[in-house]
Amino acid sequence: MADQNVPKVKAVILDVGNVLVFHDNELLYRRLGESAGFCAEAVARLVSAPHWESIHNGDWDAEEIRRQVCGALGVALDREEFAEIWNSHFTANEDILPLVEGLIGRVKLVALSNTNAIHAEYLLHRFPLLGKFDHLLFSHQLKRTKPDPEIYREALRRAGTVASETAFFDDLPEYVEAARRLGLLAYVYRSADEFADQLAALGLR
Repeated sequence: MADQNVPKVKAVILDVGNVLVFHDNELLYRRLGESAGFCAEAVARLVSAPHWESIHNGDWDAEEIRRQVCGALGVALDREEFAEIWNSHFTANEDILPLVEGLIGRVKLVALSNTNAIHAEYLLHRFPLLGKFDHLLFSHQLKRTKPDPEIYREALRRAGTVASETAFFDDLPEYVEAARRLGLLAYVYRSADEFADQLAALGLR
């Protein structure tokens, strides 16, 4: 039953990674390590926070990502080899997909993800549900990353809604808190069952 104190929701903004699609970073680092003769922990140190900042901010295009990551690991991978490894850690969150399908046409549906050119291309090809969203907002294109307040404001502009009538779901509490500070109805995603209950409380089931 919908919470009578919650305004009618006109848009839902969803994170992609670990909401719509699971990503296993340990697997990614292990696969990269296998190509370069390193353990996963060593890869995590070599492909570090500054790399990911440039990757997610869109400072590097697909070719530059390959060049920088391969350079950090001291390995030569061609485009196909690198893309296969770089995208190897994604699997669909099968339990949530029917719930999201049920929102299509009922609310504005927006994806908001910190990602990069290679991952975005792969995800759009591999998971056709994303093509049914009204808007896809990717950090590398916007040149901003969550939890920058402006990226949430841009999502609201694209949806054409105000914060109080917009729901946001993300697996990272700090990103959810940033959304709440702007007035969005923001929830930490933990499971498909809890997501279903949250949609019901918002009058969306």
